[in-house]
Amino acid sequence: MPRADVITSPDDPKLDTLCEELTARTAELDKTSDWPAEQLELCGRFGVYQWFLPQEWGGQDWSELDIVRGYLRLSASCLTTTFIITQRSGACRRIVEGAHRAVKSRLLPGLASGATFATVGISHLTTSRRHLGRPALRAEETRAGFVLDGFSPWVTGAAYADVVVLGAQLDDARQILVALPAGTEGVTVPPPAELVGLSASQTGEIRLDHVHLSREWLLAGPEENIMKGAAGAKTGGLQTSTLAVGLAASAIAYLEGESKQRADLSKPTAELRRDHAGLEKDLLALAAGKEVCTNEALRARANSLVLRATQAALAAAKGAGYVVGHPAGRMAREALFFLVWSCPAPVMQANLCELAGLE
Repeated sequence: MPRADVITSPDDPKLDTLCEELTARTAELDKTSDWPAEQLELCGRFGVYQWFLPQEWGGQDWSELDIVRGYLRLSASCLTTTFIITQRSGACRRIVEGAHRAVKSRLLPGLASGATFATVGISHLTTSRRHLGRPALRAEETRAGFVLDGFSPWVTGAAYADVVVLGAQLDDARQILVALPAGTEGVTVPPPAELVGLSASQTGEIRLDHVHLSREWLLAGPEENIMKGAAGAKTGGLQTSTLAVGLAASAIAYLEGESKQRADLSKPTAELRRDHAGLEKDLLALAAGKEVCTNEALRARANSLVLRATQAALAAAKGAGYVVGHPAGRMAREALFFLVWSCPAPVMQANLCELAGLE
């Protein structure tokens, strides 16, 4: 039987309670940029980390549709915390689908309960630094396993991770995914980057200097283009669009509150809400397996909406919104993240054309 405070479905009233708790802490988190340990502990207490894992390992094994619905609620409450959870759940998924059973037994129960934290460092295999000739993180295969040298440029919460799922490339262009335990000799975590928004996610580099990793920690590979072919390692999906839609919902809710006293806001707010409703409908349809549009088309629309909605909220807030601590200013900064987070070339091109006024 689940604990009394564990959320068991997206319709569970306890999700309302959790979201209220997260919303109440968002402003302070943005001011301090401190790691959201309290928020993440709350999510563990409410069973959020169980959503993504099979029952065998202490999870609830939610469907993609239910996960999307849950993410929509969380991201409208605290985007930073929800973004961290996406990185955590991505690591867990790859451990579930690629790890040896002994490694799963060692890692997954703690990850399901929230006692431990995992994250990923794979952007250099997809959209980040692929234009450079030399791989950012190199791997050499040995009889015992692999030796890793280099760095992963964008790892969320690396200093707080008990395990990091990393991608690396061999000299013959084949790639691997590995689970790197915390405390492995030769691993350093420099101070994280200071971001325009979501700095509390503590996202930055993790460096590896001749790190020896035994074969038991191999999750996938060696193979070429591992992010396209390896089981459990495919990129894409709906989570980035989902978080953008969630943040847009928060901005539109702010506008709706303001429009009760300001009639001039009513028409543009209603139009943004109409766009949001159509986008959310298509998002949920895709999550349910209905091919109403492509993931890339949805992502371009989500980027457009979150930028327009948050900018509208900032404009409505006027000068007060430009002061640090105001929710409109925070949301406007956070929305910029979707222009750079795992943004494929077609999505970027669509957003650039819209910004330039081109069809």
